[in-house]
Amino acid sequence: METLVSNQRQSWLVWFLRGVLILSFLVLFGRLFELTIIRGAYFRSLSDENRIRRISIIAPRGKILARGGEVLVMNKDLNEKVDLHKLDIQEKGTTIEWQRFYPMNYGPAHVGGYLGEVSPEELGKVAGKCSDKGPRNLGSIIGRTGLEEEYDCLLSGIDGELLLEVDAYGENLRILGRKNPKAGSDLQTHIDIGLQEKVSELIKDKRAAVVVTTPNGEVLALSSSPSYDPNVFVEEEKDKERNNYIKDTNLPLFNRVIGGIYHPGSIYKPLVALASLEEGIIDEKFRFKDEGQITIKNVYGTYVYRNWYFTQYGGVEGEIDLVRALGRSTDTFFYKIGELTGIDAIVSWSEKFGLNKKAGIDIPGEVEGLVPSPDWKLNVKGERWFLGNTYHMSIGQGDLAVTPLAINTAISLIANGGKICKPKIVGQTECTDIGVDINNTELIIRGMKAACSSGGTGYTFFDFEEKSGVNVACKTGTAENEGKEPHAWFTVFAPADDPQIVATILIENGGEGSKVAGPIAREIFNYWFKVPVTSTPVPNE
Repeated sequence: METLVSNQRQSWLVWFLRGVLILSFLVLFGRLFELTIIRGAYFRSLSDENRIRRISIIAPRGKILARGGEVLVMNKDLNEKVDLHKLDIQEKGTTIEWQRFYPMNYGPAHVGGYLGEVSPEELGKVAGKCSDKGPRNLGSIIGRTGLEEEYDCLLSGIDGELLLEVDAYGENLRILGRKNPKAGSDLQTHIDIGLQEKVSELIKDKRAAVVVTTPNGEVLALSSSPSYDPNVFVEEEKDKERNNYIKDTNLPLFNRVIGGIYHPGSIYKPLVALASLEEGIIDEKFRFKDEGQITIKNVYGTYVYRNWYFTQYGGVEGEIDLVRALGRSTDTFFYKIGELTGIDAIVSWSEKFGLNKKAGIDIPGEVEGLVPSPDWKLNVKGERWFLGNTYHMSIGQGDLAVTPLAINTAISLIANGGKICKPKIVGQTECTDIGVDINNTELIIRGMKAACSSGGTGYTFFDFEEKSGVNVACKTGTAENEGKEPHAWFTVFAPADDPQIVATILIENGGEGSKVAGPIAREIFNYWFKVPVTSTPVPNE
């Protein structure tokens, strides 16, 4: 027989269980309401994302073309249809249907540059020059050095997209859609493909740099040696070759034309002469008597500064003018006009000629040169400037150091009548008239013509006018280099009276400029002016 207390307990327990059941249903209903009504759209989208994979299709890059439309850099079509079961979408989420191809291999490598994938630091960032193309994604390809880097925004296109349906295991089932990529724009350069190939071949076994431009700065050829094959950087199986380039002590990846600084030696003398003329220190009538050496006596001792001709052959030039001094590269003449002009004026004009700054070429990696001054020497070396320092600088020695591109740009201002022009591989050059007297540049040209004529130092060009009908202005340079073999230089332009091209050749630790760099200059000009090759002239002291 149930008691009242027993009934009350059963009634309370029933209601409690009913409450728990109702509360559970309310919780489940609320959760269901949230999942289906409130967050339904989100989970439907999430479900679709689990079912659909988006794969970026990297857009083909534009071609890089030579002056005449010939291809310097292009793309190879991989000619592979999309194989759903081979697409690696887990790792990068990208696909590339082309491969960059550099048909000339080593020749214009330092002009074109190469490609590489974005680094972790670059990932997700927007390039400032091409913000319309969005952030860089994992697997994106960008330019490294050369034109590939400088004009990356122009050359790169707009990526496309591939939509794939996948199953629960991530296996590709079918293509749902495709947005085709938009290819990048082609890039037209000033490079003459035949000249570029010729220049690269001439220096391929040397540590060397050559730049050939028009007088207003259009770059016709630019070559640094040793060079490298940029195809190695786009072929995945070439790890060994890439590592070899990086470890090579001859620095094949280094662009000597814009990144190397060297004592210029005697190819700097025309610029010293121009500074002295502009300062009114000398003129066409100025004469100097070369006795083979200049001796200075002071409290520190006796110092002798000799002319190369006296050192090598015991000869003297006698009384000479500027034209003869340039033709014969007479050191003592330039010691004296350097002394008369003064180091401050020489430094000031060298800076106007752009030797202490970047020339402004449109590829990355250019460095500034060094034009030393008394203040620089005191601040950096803690030493006073002496007359001997002026003598050394007046013949392109001492601490003076320039890039081959910068000295070529400075010599070009003599060829074009006094304008400093920013060298350009692509697009319009920019020239600034620095206000030199045209009569002074014409006098310098006469001296440089004498250097390439019988009796001058540029003997490889003695018969050039006879064979080509083209007169040439040149300057040789042999720059001493701290106990090593000297750097061999040669700078030349033609026709002397109405120049078409200006070329500067540097052979690192090559020896005498006339003997080592001169023959290379001659072959370049033989090619450009279509001169039949017979034999090389011999020196005429």
